[in-house]
Parts: sequence; C-alpha cells; structure tokens
Amino acid sequence: MNDTIRIAVALIINHRGEMLLVRKRATTAFMQPGGKIDAGETPIAALVRELQEELSLSCRAEDFVYEGRYSEKAANEPGMIVEAEAFSWFASPKVAPAAEIEALKWLPVDGPFEVERAALTANHLFPIARKRLAETRSAS
Repeated sequence: MNDTIRIAVALIINHRGEMLLVRKRATTAFMQPGGKIDAGETPIAALVRELQEELSLSCRAEDFVYEGRYSEKAANEPGMIVEAEAFSWFASPKVAPAAEIEALKWLPVDGPFEVERAALTANHLFPIARKRLAETRSAS
C-alpha cells in the first residue's frame, strides 16, 4: 500500500506579511491551498488548477517560485504522509472559498498563530515564508 500523497501547495504571502491558509470542510487544521497532483500532471499545473477550484483564483505558473519538496504526516488522513511540492507567490489576490474549502485565513508569517496548523504548514512552510519575507524586506 502506498502511504504517500503527492501534492502541490502555495505559499501566498501578501503585502502585510501574512500567508493565506485554508481549512477543508469537516477538518480542524489550517493548511496551504493546493492539492493532489493528478497522473501525468506537473506540480505547477496541479497547483494552478487547484487554486482555481478551491479559491476561484486565476493565476499563472509564472507567478510562482519553486521552494522545494517537503514531507510530513498528513493532517487529515491518519497514517499517511504528504509529499509537497511548494511554490511561493508574493501577492494579495482576492480569494473566495470554493469546492471543499470551508474557511480561509491570512495569518501573520511571524505569528501569533491563533488556529491549529497542519504539521507541514507549521514545521516546513512557515519557516520558508518567514525567510522569504525577510529577504524581500531587506531587498527593499
């Protein structure tokens, strides 16, 4: 049995230094928007498709910077591991929950974190977002 779920996720960071997180229906943890990579689909193509489906967000592959591959225990599927291809985008897009998304939040990259976050989000993606935000601020 394959216990790994391949996903593509977005670190969307706005001009206030907040990152967009979503929570799926009937779950408790907030996580990055994105989703499963279909057979024959590239990670970035999956991400663009998932963002359209989940958030009614129109974006292009060129908007994103590849941040790497990260593995962590799945938040909503016990015994499973997510292997995430992560992409960042500095933007403040208008988004609306759609498909299985019940809620969304913009959380400050530096905290405080008043919601439960998925392990991948807390352990890997927020540290990347903090680093990218610091780089952006020092470059301006």
